[in-house]
Amino acid sequence: MKHLDIDTTKAIREISDYLEDLVRRQHTDGVILGLSGGLDSAVLAALAVTALGPDRVRVLYLFDRDSDPQIAQNARLMAQILRLPLEEIDITGDMKRRGVYKPLFPKVLRLSKTVARISTRMFRRICGMSPFMATLRVGRGETLRPWYKQALFDHTIKQLDWGFSQRHLFRRQAIETRARQQNLSIIGAANLSECEVGWFVHGGIDDLPVQPMTGLYKTQVRQLAAALNLPATVRHQLPSPDMAKGVSDEFGIGHDYSVIDIVIDALAQGRTAAEIAAEGVEKVEIEDIRRLMELSDWKRRSPHEVPPVSGAFGSPLRRDASPPSRRRMA
Repeated sequence: MKHLDIDTTKAIREISDYLEDLVRRQHTDGVILGLSGGLDSAVLAALAVTALGPDRVRVLYLFDRDSDPQIAQNARLMAQILRLPLEEIDITGDMKRRGVYKPLFPKVLRLSKTVARISTRMFRRICGMSPFMATLRVGRGETLRPWYKQALFDHTIKQLDWGFSQRHLFRRQAIETRARQQNLSIIGAANLSECEVGWFVHGGIDDLPVQPMTGLYKTQVRQLAAALNLPATVRHQLPSPDMAKGVSDEFGIGHDYSVIDIVIDALAQGRTAAEIAAEGVEKVEIEDIRRLMELSDWKRRSPHEVPPVSGAFGSPLRRDASPPSRRRMA
């Protein structure tokens, strides 16, 4: 995907300048972020240390009984490399009090990775859509028809999505509390790819007002990870929402990020499905990703600062910076 390549040196410099300016503007003593152990938060933590030094960066790892131990190891590894004290907070008790572990379906999913895959196939076959697309449709106020599709959703995917949302909302609240106590600016690690398809919790930890990387595709965040010399175990980790065994970001969304990025970028240029398909993307994937972008519009209504860099086609950050011949109409 050479056409998604960016000038990583310029991106790192501009994000660093932005973080320095953020601290000045907000009159804080530094920044705080959730270090989940995933790629995005690891990149953001490294960028924050580059900009401010380790003494002005605080990181939290908020986990519960269903969290992946490998992700925890990556969070600790990044904290050690960046010379940051990692505050680890077990939120299991809080989630238990909220009733997150009571529903039956999430309990079944914890049995094995195979359960998640079988359940997804069955849901798609019965409802004619992915579980994720169903959450977007219901979230924007739709009722699934006929009645049995809504009933199936209510007794399965709704339970999982609710528990996932509770974790992300609580994590945001916890970080906001720490930020007030320690006079720190909160920064989030969301990227453009997940924002455009709605793979985040509205009002949650990935929907913060300040998110320096929401102008960059996942592909481009990976480029930053390489430029920052992040360890291979972090750079090559499968992106995961840490919600159930066998559920990675790409499994949940239904598409690989490499394909998502190609499609979003091409649609932003105003290119047709036929033109995108000529790059080797199946038309059914193009239509599904376009539909996810439409259905997730309600998630993108929170106020956010404009990110300091953009990896969009035509931006000075892109290696192929010539302007597109057509632009998608607003």
